[in-house]
Amino acid sequence: MQPKTAHDRRWWTLVVLSVSLLVISLDNTILNVALPTIERDLSASSGQLQWIVDSYTLIFAGLLLTLGALGDRFGRRLALVSGLVVFGAGSLISALATSADMLIVARGIMGIGGALIMPSTLSILTNVFPAEERPKAIGIWAAVAGLGVAIGPVSGGWLLEHFDWSSVFYVNLPVVTAALLASPILVPESRDPGKAKLDPLGAVLSTLGLGAVVWAIIEGGDSGFGDGMVVTAFGVGLALLAAFTAWELRSKNPMLDVRLFKVRRFSGASLSITLVFFSLFGAIFFLTTYLQGVMDLSALEAGVRVSPVAAGLVLGGPLSAKLAERLGTRRVVAAGLAVVAVALLLLAGLEVDSGYGIVAASLVLLGFGMGSTMAPATESIMSSLPLEHASVGSAMNDTVRMVGGTLGVAILGSLLSSGYGADMSRSVEGLSPGAASAASDSLGGASAVAAQIGGSAGHALDSAAELAFTSAMSSALIVAAGVALAGALIALFVLPEKERERAEKARFVAETQAAAA
Repeated sequence: MQPKTAHDRRWWTLVVLSVSLLVISLDNTILNVALPTIERDLSASSGQLQWIVDSYTLIFAGLLLTLGALGDRFGRRLALVSGLVVFGAGSLISALATSADMLIVARGIMGIGGALIMPSTLSILTNVFPAEERPKAIGIWAAVAGLGVAIGPVSGGWLLEHFDWSSVFYVNLPVVTAALLASPILVPESRDPGKAKLDPLGAVLSTLGLGAVVWAIIEGGDSGFGDGMVVTAFGVGLALLAAFTAWELRSKNPMLDVRLFKVRRFSGASLSITLVFFSLFGAIFFLTTYLQGVMDLSALEAGVRVSPVAAGLVLGGPLSAKLAERLGTRRVVAAGLAVVAVALLLLAGLEVDSGYGIVAASLVLLGFGMGSTMAPATESIMSSLPLEHASVGSAMNDTVRMVGGTLGVAILGSLLSSGYGADMSRSVEGLSPGAASAASDSLGGASAVAAQIGGSAGHALDSAAELAFTSAMSSALIVAAGVALAGALIALFVLPEKERERAEKARFVAETQAAAA
């Protein structure tokens, strides 16, 4: 099959790609619900719990660009199938884990699989859909990517009510199996027809640089961004990425042509995706804690009440493709980020006794804004690259999503933690040092201490903790809203006007057709 030819069963191909993508998107949010049970059953420390989540994130983000380039070189369907096998094997080992350390290693294996799957889904999509259908297909892809984040807590809560924690990993196996069986039939193979030479030095520099930066972000959220190790890791990571940039500019066969960042459609869209995921992941992280710790809902009930974000995503993703065609990517992305900012400001107004109605309305808006931003921005990134480098473009899109989301949880989580601790300082006076530390550390810790104290004093401590958490959450969400609003302004100034965008797209299509001919 020639890359320019629309595959006859391209919509069925999209179903397989969406199923493959969904299992990746679900993974972290479905796991978060199971962490308290894993902590008890595997006797995991708080540090081990953090690395059960972060080993996946770290390896996934570090390998994305390298494995995306390998997919372009050796075959994108091969990368997809290999990723599904590795991800399925990691899921099985995770489900059978008998210790926290074993689970951390297994989650790292899942990260390798995810780094093969995610860029291959978008690059295959870009190759099988013609230019006129591609925005709609990417809109559906973007909606599915967001859906995984939204429905993960619901799925995890339901599984934990009926089975043990291993079920959140076993559930991946039938989905992976179905995708593996369908891929040879419905997913066409494609690769870089030029078979460019590999760039091993670029691969090493990008993997180590991204890994160091992501580790620093993760650790900074826990130890503080002024910690010596965190500052050192940031410095090393940025130095390695600078070396990667210098090498790619000199290389005859660069893994990523960094000159692309001079293209406003590429750099502006990449920054927009980073900022929308910064805001989204931080907000979902806070909200699930608010629903369980302040509104006293179970994990399943909290998951169900987060699900309205999916309705907004389903509507915003596909609709944004039509809007971008009429109004231009710049206006749609800027408007989507502005809607995200409004939704976050509404959530920032939550109080201890607020009803669920404001939460539901905010989540629908948040999902709609995210879908409206992500789909046209992703299409803008992919249409800035020649089809033979689709996997690297997809990996770049996935990398900025991952870095943005990780930054959001780390930075906004740090803001919430410091604000909560400061507000609790007077309420823990008179408690033992251990109890005071636990109550000032988290809402869950305060609840446990309050239960031990009991009576009116325990109730007073519980109420103070809920008030402190809600206040700190509001402050952090205002910062998240400011970031989203800044993203809207950046999109307006950086992304090109509709006429220029259409001219660039037309030139891109013409160059692609000429190269294929």
